[in-house]
Amino acid sequence: MRVLLLCSAFNGLSQRVHRELSRSGCELLVQLATSDTEMEAAVERFRPNLIICPFLKHKIPDAIWRQLPCLVVHPGIEGDRGPSSLDWAIHQEQPRWGVTLLQANDTMDAGDIWGTQNFPLRPGASKSSLYRREVTATAVALVKQAIQSFMENDFVPRPLDEARAPGCLLPTMTQKDRAIDWQQDTTAVVLKKLRAADSLPGIREEIGGVTVNLFGGVAAQEFTGTPGAYLVSAGGRICRATVDGAVWLSHAKVAGSFKLPAADVIPPLLDYPVDALPEAPPAVQDIWVEYTDNVAYLFWSFHGGAMSTGQCKALLTQYRELAASDVKVIVLMGGDEFWSNGIHLNTIEAADDPAEESWENINAIDDFVAEVIHTQDKITVSAVRSNAGAGGAMMALASDLVIVRDGVVINPHYQTMGLYGSEYWTYLLPRRVGGEMAKRYTTSCMPVLASEALEDGYADLLFSEDPEAFNRELREYSTALAAPESVSLLLTEKRERRAEDERIKPLAAYRREELEIMRRTFFDPQAEYHRARKAFVYKQCPKCTPAYLQSALVDFPRELETA
Repeated sequence: MRVLLLCSAFNGLSQRVHRELSRSGCELLVQLATSDTEMEAAVERFRPNLIICPFLKHKIPDAIWRQLPCLVVHPGIEGDRGPSSLDWAIHQEQPRWGVTLLQANDTMDAGDIWGTQNFPLRPGASKSSLYRREVTATAVALVKQAIQSFMENDFVPRPLDEARAPGCLLPTMTQKDRAIDWQQDTTAVVLKKLRAADSLPGIREEIGGVTVNLFGGVAAQEFTGTPGAYLVSAGGRICRATVDGAVWLSHAKVAGSFKLPAADVIPPLLDYPVDALPEAPPAVQDIWVEYTDNVAYLFWSFHGGAMSTGQCKALLTQYRELAASDVKVIVLMGGDEFWSNGIHLNTIEAADDPAEESWENINAIDDFVAEVIHTQDKITVSAVRSNAGAGGAMMALASDLVIVRDGVVINPHYQTMGLYGSEYWTYLLPRRVGGEMAKRYTTSCMPVLASEALEDGYADLLFSEDPEAFNRELREYSTALAAPESVSLLLTEKRERRAEDERIKPLAAYRREELEIMRRTFFDPQAEYHRARKAFVYKQCPKCTPAYLQSALVDFPRELETA
């Protein structure tokens, strides 16, 4: 069965749908919605049986939806219409929300329904978090069911009954709808508005005569002040007073620029000083540790999964403390939203010398990876419970064991950013998946589903998709792993394997070879990396579908020998 994926961007949901359908035996092609002409040409060239639109903000040309069934994923309950579905659901504090799969017609979001499914609206969750978790999981289930229904031939979608449907047409949420009244809004209301605007478009305000968009929010109940006033900064965040407390704002973006830590953007625009706290308060820690039964769980929560030079160094410091402690097992947990996506392109772009900052950043993350690899008296585990990409995908392989949450999407490649990559990938990846598969991972530039990662040897274990079930399974496994008899055997095997690998080729040689290539790229002003980085941080839309997506008609085989 030939399925065309029509997307405004090949985002996390689109990638997940692509991999799930590929594993179901579908022949796939991805076409970005760059123009009506290109979309129509893709249909003519590929001649699909069905079109799936996992993430589409553009109108499907009449010539396409009149010719073929086009199934659109809408992140709303049945009857809900409009582009601000999740925004309004959070704003209105709906107890439940859902996803509807509908067939495109001449009215946006009002086509015949192929399936709909609801879920509890997770309290305190931001729009982007809900989208990455509940919406994605629900959408994938609906798409897979629709494929099955389509193949049964006798399935007929049902028309939308607007009179009985629980949802309705809602307008695009404007900045007027989102605006925070700092003189009236409570902390709870401010946080709700910030959650509904995450990660786009943010909440627009004028600060010092400059238009700024605000993002992210955590309650700061330990602070109070004149409503609307900026109080202190810590850990890249800035604290702003509400009528009954305060909130920590995580990021900000000056109009025409890109997101950066709020404490870097806002204070220079103010006509009064904002004191910086020497340490971040507990409520806004980016790195923390939990201990149970001789196991240390090391968490880090970095915006977008990007790791700046300073964050890498802070993570290394915390890891070294654990490595020097009495714990038997160290579990690298990453963040709830992203495990890691490697170096921080936004802070690099904002640096006075982006080439030099790139160099500092890649060395800082390499230092962390090396420390994990060299840990000889602890069992290390990477618990990849959220999506990972580029250097983050390689960093996970530094641990002795890799456990992935079902449904996670991994992008183990660098070439779309014009990079060769480091993080010791030339040692870590072939050691696990074999040389041929490592080459395919890094050059095909396609995502890998958690279940595929297990089959390929990238991962050792696959645990449940449900986050709570995953955490239970992980903690039970880690506790058992910390038992003296398990630790002793695994450490012996680990030391022997590391010694043999070092004899064959020193670890330092891998890093030196990788960084020689990376350095040439970073300090070459004409390198593709600099153009690709700017396009990424400024969210520039591609003008055409990348070649690596259009060449993905036939998936590469996975029945290869693994290391």
